[in-house]
Amino acid sequence: MKKVIIFLADGTEEVEALTPLDYLRRAGADVTLAGISGVYQRTSHGIEIKTDAKVSDIDENTPFDMVVIPGGMPGTNNIEEDPRAMAIIKKAAMDGKFIGAICAAPKIIGALGLLSGKKATCYPGFEKFLLGATAVNEKAVRDENFITATGAGAANEFAFELIAALYGKEEAEKTARSVRFLI
Repeated sequence: MKKVIIFLADGTEEVEALTPLDYLRRAGADVTLAGISGVYQRTSHGIEIKTDAKVSDIDENTPFDMVVIPGGMPGTNNIEEDPRAMAIIKKAAMDGKFIGAICAAPKIIGALGLLSGKKATCYPGFEKFLLGATAVNEKAVRDENFITATGAGAANEFAFELIAALYGKEEAEKTARSVRFLI
């Protein structure tokens, strides 16, 4: 079973976190929704969500197959300011694991220099943070082990790219059919 961690911070865009969470679990992934400042987080639209664990309780050496960073403001900044979340992201990158980032969140992996020479997308206006990347105008794009997407309106496409990265295109299409989304 593939292991995935999805960060959730106060100010995270809930659709960008919960759509991948739901679809990845439907595809069979063991997903941990990890709260940045505690077990309960208040999203960018005031919804309080209970996470599975606090990031501070997760060992940065836990072997995850994928790390997912949802966007939203100030959620993206709250994730970026958390030392344990950043250690988990850096370890995943060093180990060649998949890293997904949507909306404003690609700025985190861009700031780490992880997108250099790669194609990436993000919320319009955040392209300047994709250091060294070629910004593309697509809802979701995968380049090697990095999956980026534009925002809440691309949450479905983002989630299916994450599934395709972990399990292959056939599983992504199967999951899409199960939620009646045509890709």
